[in-house]
Amino acid sequence: MTSTARKPVHVAVYDTYADWESGHATAWLARGGYEIRYVGASLDPVTTIGGLRITPDLTLADVRPEDSALLILTGGDLWDEGGEQLAPFARKARAFLDAGVPVAAICGATAGLAREGLLDDRPHTSNVSFYLQATGYKGAEHYVDDTAVTDGDLITANSTDPEGFAREILGRLGVYEGERLDAWYRLFRHSDAAAYEVLAAAEGSGEEQ
Repeated sequence: MTSTARKPVHVAVYDTYADWESGHATAWLARGGYEIRYVGASLDPVTTIGGLRITPDLTLADVRPEDSALLILTGGDLWDEGGEQLAPFARKARAFLDAGVPVAAICGATAGLAREGLLDDRPHTSNVSFYLQATGYKGAEHYVDDTAVTDGDLITANSTDPEGFAREILGRLGVYEGERLDAWYRLFRHSDAAAYEVLAAAEGSGEEQ
């Protein structure tokens, strides 16, 4: 697939957005030819946990699954407050999954999906199992004790492994595959010099992303 044929990747943003959790994914998606578009409840700027100001490109109401390659939801303090402030983002994730468009959620966003009932019947992970159990969801038997899990169109991840989160996303969208995907993870997660050699050799050979 050429970059011109690719639909954009949409990243949900809100106040207290955990900015470090999506950085690897968005950087390498962009390098792989994907346009990154930021989606807010409104077009008003939001402030991340790290103090960055992000102005959304479009509103949540204007995002349609059929116009997107993927929806990314990161953690944020507001997810742990419960209530309705971020619930529309979880409902949008449901619309994406119902349409067969991938959703990737990490950290607190997994709790939002749990409250929406999206983890009741799917293998998934999160920060720890009891973190999700506190939401009252019904999917505890499907919890996987791993840092990142892909089940079809749904990717979930632990907050301690943004590189693993990115690995699952890059693999799902075909930016890297097989040995190159494994090498990318080993390089950025474990500083494996041998992994760099694999990636450099692939780049030198002119292999497609």
